[in-house]
Amino acid sequence: MRYSPTIFSALVEPLDRRRFDAIVARRDGDAYDKSFFSWNHLLALIYAQLSDLDSLRALEAGWNANSQHHYHLGCGALASSTLADANKRRPVAVFLDAFDLVAGQLDRQCRNDGRAFLRLIDSTPIPLGKICRWAKSNGRIRGMKVHVVYDPHHDLPRVLDITDANVNDAQVGRTIAIIPDATYVFDKGYVHYRWWAAIHEAQSVFVTRPKENMGLRVLAIQPLAEIQGDGFVVLADEDVALSSRGDSKLPIPLRRIRIQRDNGKALSLLTNDRKRAAVEIGALYKGRWQIELLFRWMKQHLKIRKFLGANENAIKLQIYAAMIAYALLRLAAKTKKVAHSILRFTDLVRKFLFERRKLAAIEKPPAVHPRKSDRTSPNQMSFCYA
Repeated sequence: MRYSPTIFSALVEPLDRRRFDAIVARRDGDAYDKSFFSWNHLLALIYAQLSDLDSLRALEAGWNANSQHHYHLGCGALASSTLADANKRRPVAVFLDAFDLVAGQLDRQCRNDGRAFLRLIDSTPIPLGKICRWAKSNGRIRGMKVHVVYDPHHDLPRVLDITDANVNDAQVGRTIAIIPDATYVFDKGYVHYRWWAAIHEAQSVFVTRPKENMGLRVLAIQPLAEIQGDGFVVLADEDVALSSRGDSKLPIPLRRIRIQRDNGKALSLLTNDRKRAAVEIGALYKGRWQIELLFRWMKQHLKIRKFLGANENAIKLQIYAAMIAYALLRLAAKTKKVAHSILRFTDLVRKFLFERRKLAAIEKPPAVHPRKSDRTSPNQMSFCYA
């Protein structure tokens, strides 16, 4: 009989076992857990994400209730105490490299479609409150930050880092590998002159907002060919330079675009882009809200509000498992040509996680062989015994 994989088995297929084992060996991921391997750990946390489980006991019960599927997944039964110990000790780098493995495949699926490289950079806080007294505060929340580089054209997020909440965004942003001829859009939390200069030297451009205390002097005023944008009006297009001593740290040409939103709020945008029209610059920054929508979706549909452990290592592992689950969903939707939206597809996956269905037709029940008719021929001899 031909083997038909479950929805869960088909989803985790891009996690090539051989390449994952190479990651584990390189990161020494199984140094402290000789019986509960990194592979079992990763699949268990992905299962918790996809099945909407938020406690170790619920994860143990749900996973062990589907033991008939463990063989094909290369896993075994799960104990909540063993998982808790692994959450404390397993290196976070194992899951980070696993995310890069899946995201790299999704990136290859989305490449070469003729679109220019556009990257949105931002961070989102993960409040931990009083459950984690070790967590640091940035004055507003006590918890951690997830820093993300996002490709809005292909809905492809890449996690850059997970830090304490009080870590400055610019400190993490400047570690980003710059892609030549790309466009980077970020808010005013990413002010770092040397990083901006490095983007310019790579023949890439950035669009951001200047801080209120950033002194700028106007060098020239450019004429406006078009002022009406989608939801905003361009007020001015100016060539500017730093008016403070910091000018020597940023020896690149700058433009300041002043816009006014339909709600009356005025914004100033700063860029080194000399080619795009002012309206296009405004539209690029308006599109930065796509990453905010990604953060909202993550917090609503992935398990990063309640955690399976109260220590820093466990929380980071769960966040990376959430991002791996998201990347696997996006990759499956892309490769299998799923017609549903990502939200609807996620709901269907959660409902049929261990059923043997096709990802492309997940909403349809599997084919059933019809039973043979019980009717007999009227010419058949019958034997009756008293």
